[in-house]
Amino acid sequence: MTPVLLLAAEKESAQVTDWAARIGWVVGLALFVALVYWLMREGWKWRGTLQGDLPELPAAPDDPGPDKLSLSGRYHGSTTAGQWLDRIVAQGLGTRSRAELTLTDAGLDVVRPGASDFFVPAAQLREARLDKGIAGKVLTEGGLLIVTWEHGDRLIDSGFRSDHAAEHNEWVEAINYMIEKNTREGAER
Repeated sequence: MTPVLLLAAEKESAQVTDWAARIGWVVGLALFVALVYWLMREGWKWRGTLQGDLPELPAAPDDPGPDKLSLSGRYHGSTTAGQWLDRIVAQGLGTRSRAELTLTDAGLDVVRPGASDFFVPAAQLREARLDKGIAGKVLTEGGLLIVTWEHGDRLIDSGFRSDHAAEHNEWVEAINYMIEKNTREGAER
């Protein structure tokens, strides 16, 4: 055979895209993603059902008194105290959001745009500390302000991160001083 005929015989047409198979894979992948999302959502709802015994969160008093401290930042969630991965989702405590914190003599007021606000009365505050993680959010050492408080028969850790992390130490000192002061006054009565 001549070289020209060999070249002509070797040429093949370009492969045609199999659209049916490609569409089938895309639809299958979309269904898999939807199934995983649905399972995660059901798990979240189940966790809320298991925590259904958590009482309603207190509302802020009409006149909480003058502000001692205020902070703008993020609310990263609440967990069972000492269990940094045991997220509490009941009563809206599982929703991450922006947060405005205000500390007064009456307690800690947490205002969350787009999520339910809550108030921690001063008598229910137990501790404030710096930590590095809560409910799946991990930062550098001391990157989170963790406030431990009692609600019903549970101790709860709530995690906050200020827009200005240098404020965290001041908050820890103020909250712990307030707890110590309330404990002393309670013992004197």
